[in-house]
Amino acid sequence: MGVSTASPEKGIRVVTVDFPPVNALPVQGWYDLADALRTAGRDPGIRCVVLTARGRGFNAGVDIKELQRDAGHRALVGANRGCYEAFAAVYECEVPVVAAVNGFCLGGGIGLVGNADVIVASDDATFGLPELDRGALGAATHLARLVPQHLMRALYYTSRTATAQELHAHGSVWRVVPRAELADAALELAQEIARKDGSLIRLAKAAINGIDPVDVRRSYRFEQGFTFEANLSGVADRVRDTFGKDTFGKEDQQS
Repeated sequence: MGVSTASPEKGIRVVTVDFPPVNALPVQGWYDLADALRTAGRDPGIRCVVLTARGRGFNAGVDIKELQRDAGHRALVGANRGCYEAFAAVYECEVPVVAAVNGFCLGGGIGLVGNADVIVASDDATFGLPELDRGALGAATHLARLVPQHLMRALYYTSRTATAQELHAHGSVWRVVPRAELADAALELAQEIARKDGSLIRLAKAAINGIDPVDVRRSYRFEQGFTFEANLSGVADRVRDTFGKDTFGKEDQQS
């Protein structure tokens, strides 16, 4: 359980996330993931990183129960900073990162894959930001890298999800394969990338990041400020406490 790494072939590092039951990461998990990604990128022998997960789904975001156990804001600040570091570690990894997505990819999962260089997904994969249902905000920065602007807004406001096939149609998912073939498909792509010259592939990653029209770190940090404001005002706790319950109309009458 936790974050593990392996090097199945020359030039390739696989970083695997495993936090049962749904890969909702605790604060330390986000930092561990960031460390694993940065370490892989700094290794001169690595030319491509594959980010994957075990279990029912790729990622369910932050561990909401950890936030609820904290009477103050230490866990929230830790989760904000941990997500910020993990997302940045994907984006700033010195070599390309291939995200291999199975099942659900929600919340923080969008932050990870939205910063990846390429996404390969299983045919049961779904992507979304249920943040408004969980008393949170954030990662619209990264969802906007996966779908057009107006679709991003619709998905964000409704907390609906998009399928891997839909994202493939928008060009943000490279391949959609049966779940049993996901690992091989991601590794096949990583092998193709890893055959490039190691120094040149690193220059290519830096060059592409350098022409990115959006400063993803700054944009996401701006979003996080509203997350913290929602917590200070009490609205985040109110929404989190009703997560999964049918409360439509009741809160509107109270506000």
